[in-house]
Amino acid sequence: MQSNTIELNNPHDRESSEDKTKLPFTLQDLKAAIPSECFQPKVGKSLFYFFRDILIIGLLYAVAHHLNSWFFWPIFWVTQGTMFWALFVVGHDCGHQSFSKKKWLNDLIGHLSHTPILVPYHGWRISHRTHHKNTGSLDNDESWYPATESEYKGVNWLHNIGRNYLFLLAYPVYLFTGSPNKRGSHFLPSSRLFKPSEKWDVITSTTLWTLMVAFLGFLTYQWGWMWLLKYYVGPYLVFVIWLDLVTFLHHTEADIPWYRGEDWTFLKGAISSIDRDYGFINHIHHDIGTHVAHHIFLNIPHYNLKKATEAIKPIMGEYFHKSDEPILTSLWRSSNNCHFVPDTGGKVYYTSHKKLAKDE
Repeated sequence: MQSNTIELNNPHDRESSEDKTKLPFTLQDLKAAIPSECFQPKVGKSLFYFFRDILIIGLLYAVAHHLNSWFFWPIFWVTQGTMFWALFVVGHDCGHQSFSKKKWLNDLIGHLSHTPILVPYHGWRISHRTHHKNTGSLDNDESWYPATESEYKGVNWLHNIGRNYLFLLAYPVYLFTGSPNKRGSHFLPSSRLFKPSEKWDVITSTTLWTLMVAFLGFLTYQWGWMWLLKYYVGPYLVFVIWLDLVTFLHHTEADIPWYRGEDWTFLKGAISSIDRDYGFINHIHHDIGTHVAHHIFLNIPHYNLKKATEAIKPIMGEYFHKSDEPILTSLWRSSNNCHFVPDTGGKVYYTSHKKLAKDE
């Protein structure tokens, strides 16, 4: 296994020189190793992937409508849900401003990518920025961070089931409630997730999201609940599973450390992630499994991540984490072995509920 990460919003000089004594490389070392063209988005190429995804989604809807067969609907849900996920990744680049160098274009394509799949673009973009700035920090990360042992013991059975057994359906709940350490709705400008200056961005995305829900409601009124199930709910649930599966596996691994207090630095947190191999689907969902390089440098477009990864691997050495085992095997192993971290310690690792049984 191995992992890598580093990232910032404007960040290539955030690590201090003292980190050189803790890690055998700095952020600047990694940046210097990556060909400069990797940091340059190409608008034509970015738009190609956006329109390619839209075209495939349209064709799948046309085929499903033509066949209208219960033998085909489950196949449609899986394939269309996967394309929803691919479209989300395009919007993900927009949120990181790596789609292009024009903010207005990033925000336009971001809304066009995210609103149809019921993601509030700006609300998500802002909270996701917080995750990237604080990756691996038990104090400040807000996405897929572990519970402490005392927290794990103290939760009720319903919360335990949701967090440890139904986490592949967590995303819609997360949008409305935030995470346990950072509560707040992604739809309300008054939420603690946002600054006052971000009010109109949040209002814009929430308005577009509401209009999309109203549009789906109108179509359901016209054609019935079965239409909603077949054409939208099925693919949407597959999309949610993909989103939760991939993000869970990027940050949940028994040998990946988490940090508290002064033991955390941006670089150590960024490389506390892991690359995953999704097989033939890697290209379909825009190589989102190349997650370490993405965490180190947000401004690398998805189509340059593989090249950037190959450039930094020799420098990172054993600090680069990657898993080539089957995805379902990784999911099973991590979900069974990664339940909480110790209550104390500056650098800690996941452990399993089996430890509690042995201690008792």
